[in-house]
Amino acid sequence: MSTLTLDAAEKIVAAAHERARAVGKAVSVAVVDAGGFPIAIRRADGARPLTPDIARAKAYTAAIMQRPGKMLKKWQESQPVFFGQLSQLPGAALPIMATDGSVTIKKDGEIIGGLGIAGGTADEDQQIADDVLQSLGYELEFAAWGVAGRPAGKDV
Repeated sequence: MSTLTLDAAEKIVAAAHERARAVGKAVSVAVVDAGGFPIAIRRADGARPLTPDIARAKAYTAAIMQRPGKMLKKWQESQPVFFGQLSQLPGAALPIMATDGSVTIKKDGEIIGGLGIAGGTADEDQQIADDVLQSLGYELEFAAWGVAGRPAGKDV
């Protein structure tokens, strides 16, 4: 069983801030473990004050829902009441956010955490997260909901 270490989380955060600077954005970055508990959260100089909380909620969502936020959008659109109630469950520590910039961290087929980026546009947050995780060797493919073992969008 793999775990996401503090050292690995700090590398993700540093790479995300470097990538964000390269595109001219001041962002906050949060990395949580598979249970949604924070490992590292950092707000860049100039990032808006609420962005650390948004980044943490995005990371939490990606970890506990075990799918990137963008994969949750259709579910949220089709069942908004149910989806909204997920954040109200007694065990929910943070809101569930079906949005870009919320990416599940997966290594060797195992979900080990979540990454949240906040401060750019939705597309920028997502691109920063994807670029960073891919550059560090994490997996970005996830099976569609209800389909065991086959990544979404892949015909095997």
